[in-house]
Amino acid sequence: MIFRQLFDSVSGTYSYLLASRAGGEALIIDPVIEKVDRYLTLMRELDLRLVKAVDTHLHADHITGLGALRDHTHCITVMGEQTKADVVSMRLADGDKLTVEGLSMDVIYTPGHTDDSYSFAMQDRVFTGDTLLIRGTGRTDFQNGDARQQYDSIFNRLLRLPDHMMVFPAHDYKGDTVSTIGEEKRYNPRLQVKSVDDYVALMNGLNLPNPKMMDVAVPANVKIGLHQQEIARKGWALSPAQAGALGQQGAAVLVDLREKSERERHGVIPGSLHAPYAALQENLLPGGMLHALALSAGKQIVFYCAFGERSAMAVQAAQDSGIAARHIEGGIDAWKKADGAVVTL
Repeated sequence: MIFRQLFDSVSGTYSYLLASRAGGEALIIDPVIEKVDRYLTLMRELDLRLVKAVDTHLHADHITGLGALRDHTHCITVMGEQTKADVVSMRLADGDKLTVEGLSMDVIYTPGHTDDSYSFAMQDRVFTGDTLLIRGTGRTDFQNGDARQQYDSIFNRLLRLPDHMMVFPAHDYKGDTVSTIGEEKRYNPRLQVKSVDDYVALMNGLNLPNPKMMDVAVPANVKIGLHQQEIARKGWALSPAQAGALGQQGAAVLVDLREKSERERHGVIPGSLHAPYAALQENLLPGGMLHALALSAGKQIVFYCAFGERSAMAVQAAQDSGIAARHIEGGIDAWKKADGAVVTL
């Protein structure tokens, strides 16, 4: 496995780049916008292809690199389903899997620092965001934080992981780079409490100043979505009603770009084909499924995904390849809100 821990000294943020080898698919956790060029250089040096950029929560102390990395690499942006961000390509829930080729992480909802905080666990390590820090815990006094929830997230979720598991947090301000679950149980001063009430009293008595970047970072991190208006301006977007009408007329083939787990959880539009976004470029090449479909079917290709971000990028890629395509603006989320039919796999 390829693993790199990267540090932004201004905000004290750790970002993590992970990949297996084979095709070089990679993901990055908690990227910082000022370090995007460094991430891109490193991926070129390691011959990696960024597939997913993930935030553990909506950050208040730095501006995320999710949007910039998406714009540079066309990767999938990922956050938890509670996020206030306007658009991310994929939203995960507790119990889901976060995957790229050769790697799989368990998705653990760990609210308390914020109400959208998640942790991601592999066999030997866990990425804890700001929920569990090295010899500390994330503050709970803004962004719908809740000390009682955080106690539950830490004591009833994270600390039940094996003691040997390495802990990689999103921040450190003392120079520590890694800990373990067992170490934090024994030596983290905030965890040496006898009850949830003790923990709540401890956290409520911290009286910390707001992060210096909070008034800038939070609004910026909410507005990271790909502007689908540009695709609409080019005439490549359809409303759910328009897409449904084309489907009923037999004039369109609907193509679902989501991953298998998303389809199983949220259902599919009846009659649509499945071509995951991760394989888009391969499918658009001569001999690929979408290329063959465009040549043989005599129908318009209409992409859809969860919220329209992946499908907007897919439309642009298809048009660049000489394949006429459009997409459902707002994805299956908009389709459901318009009372479009959905079937469960």
